[in-house]
Amino acid sequence: MIYLNSHKTLLICLAQVGSVFFACRALAQNTSEVGLGLGAVNYKGELSPEYRFANNRPAVSLFYRKDISAPVTLRGNLMAGLLRADDKQVKGVNGDTAPLNAYRGGYLKGSIYEVAGTLEYNFFDYYGTKAKTRFTPFVFVGVAGFLAPVKTVLKDGQTFSNTVIGVAVPAGIGAKVGLSRHWNLGMEVGARKAFTDELDQLSQQNDVIANRHDQDWYFYSGLSVSYTFYKIRCPEVYKENSRLLQ
Repeated sequence: MIYLNSHKTLLICLAQVGSVFFACRALAQNTSEVGLGLGAVNYKGELSPEYRFANNRPAVSLFYRKDISAPVTLRGNLMAGLLRADDKQVKGVNGDTAPLNAYRGGYLKGSIYEVAGTLEYNFFDYYGTKAKTRFTPFVFVGVAGFLAPVKTVLKDGQTFSNTVIGVAVPAGIGAKVGLSRHWNLGMEVGARKAFTDELDQLSQQNDVIANRHDQDWYFYSGLSVSYTFYKIRCPEVYKENSRLLQ
């Protein structure tokens, strides 16, 4: 009887230890990521009324991502890139430079620096224990502040140079896949609605060469590599009474 009771006691203890372990594993989805992205920035405004692939210029981003639930993550992002646009590249219906753009003959060059906070919604449970291959598409939206030193030169020789500080709303789509337990490969395409018409420095000009009521946009698209940090988080009851773990 003493032998059987000791085995029962051992089994009960093992069951309690196992329950603690699996309880911790059940709440183990507490992750964060740091990553680096390489991509391109694109401007849309007076000198480029439509998105033009030729206007893409190099950009780099650094980000920190933190999960707050299985589908939702928060991300802080720093981005820096170049800007450019040329009136001569805007074609009209006959294939020549559009009349307004030919008359203005403007050229923009500069750079942009952005700090942003976004909320991401992941369609699949990326860190779910049942996932054989970690993959999920996601959508994101947030708020950003930017600083853009730019210079615009018109055909008649007028030059406008300034550093624009503004606010934008980033939104877009992306996807990420797990390369290993810790390493991830991601991609994203996003648009930024800027609450200013000053990126091209033309909003203060006369209505003949600029539409001051049409605010500017800029875009970022790129690939990223990130590293995941895991934190095991046990239920609060075990934190409050550590003797349960003994």
